Amino acid sequence: MELNISNITEFRPRYSETDQMGVVYYGNYASYFEVGRVELLRQIGMTYAQMEETGTMLPVVHMSIDFKRGAKYDEQIFLETKLIELPTRKISFYHHLRDESGNTLVTGKVVLVFCDTKTFKPKSCPSDLEALLKAL
Repeated sequence: MELNISNITEFRPRYSETDQMGVVYYGNYASYFEVGRVELLRQIGMTYAQMEETGTMLPVVHMSIDFKRGAKYDEQIFLETKLIELPTRKISFYHHLRDESGNTLVTGKVVLVFCDTKTFKPKSCPSDLEALLKAL
């Protein structure tokens, strides 16, 4: 089943997130993507904390990033995070970071797997999350 769910998170990179050139250090984009994922899930009615309380955790199993231009210190940026397919045992988030003019800075994809918090074994998407996604 195809989905088209998105969220836009707006922020400014902090000085501590930049390198000597005043550009966001490449490793920080993983943290930015996490913020996008958390906010998208919150928007649809599910939080990481709720999933963990009901026995599900989401470790990252794949991440890819394409850099067009690095974000700069204190620059207004917009992170769009999308879900475009119904999750199974895995859930894929697509990220698009833009500047104020709409120019692409960074794109990426992060894949996480649903795991049982006690056994650490993969499992299917929680039924309550699946129901929320199907309702949208």
